[in-house]
Amino acid sequence: MTTLHLDHTSRWFGNVVAVNDVSMTVGPGVTGLLGPNGAGKSTLINMMAGFLAPSGGTVTLDGTPIWRNEESYRSIGLVPEREGMYDFLTGREFVVANAELHGLDDKAAAKALATVEMEYAQDRKISTYSKGMRQRVKMASALVHEPSVLLLDEPFNGMDPRQRMQLMDLLRRMGEEGRTVLFSSHILEEVEQLASHIEVIVAGRHAASGDFRRIRRLMTDRPHRYLVRSSDDRALAAALIADPSTAGIEVDLKEDALLVQAVDFARFTALLPQVARAGGIRLLTVSPSDESLESVFSYLVAA
Repeated sequence: MTTLHLDHTSRWFGNVVAVNDVSMTVGPGVTGLLGPNGAGKSTLINMMAGFLAPSGGTVTLDGTPIWRNEESYRSIGLVPEREGMYDFLTGREFVVANAELHGLDDKAAAKALATVEMEYAQDRKISTYSKGMRQRVKMASALVHEPSVLLLDEPFNGMDPRQRMQLMDLLRRMGEEGRTVLFSSHILEEVEQLASHIEVIVAGRHAASGDFRRIRRLMTDRPHRYLVRSSDDRALAAALIADPSTAGIEVDLKEDALLVQAVDFARFTALLPQVARAGGIRLLTVSPSDESLESVFSYLVAA
């Protein structure tokens, strides 16, 4: 069992703190690293892969520091978000080159290409590949030495639905085999389909850790803000504020609407149409005003 461990790990670039005092353990199975864009996910992954030194704290693989430890590269495969590819090579040549860096032969490259289902295009130049095909060739190069740890930075970017399903199935199988798989994403649905365990990063800080369903429930149960327009905002506000599912209502003069804070999401969504019907009020607009990932994660940090 191969385990990555971060202990009070930080990384800063000049005066910019990209990762701030993060501690987490990533073990066998599939783990999702979730957070909004710019949260520090790529910096964390680069430290786990041994490409960045921690400015503070430690990053270890089975208890051994990864930074400047060449042996660790035998166990780690990295699929970076950035391209970093040689467009003048064919897909096969690119994967063979990576195999040779590990002292392996063409057979290892052929197996890796077959694993990601890229044999059909292996003799085409990478310059002709779509974004999804480039992602899969990067995946093949990371798998060529059959690593026990696989780190993927936004691996589903640019993939069509079929390619996404193929990659999800592959990562799921690898997790079931006992490999340690960590992938980053800023999209909740991607993580929900693949990872039961997640780590949440917001603004470089560790915001939450654990079972996806438990953390997803926290996201659902947080106070929600809705923008509501109706044929009689005054009467609607009076009826809603009388119910315990509503914590507060403001009048947004600019939007000519009500801003409603609901503390019981399920009860409020059932209450609103009932109150409107009972009062003869026509609902013109009902829309969430804080449904961005940033707002969700900010709530988790404060919780």
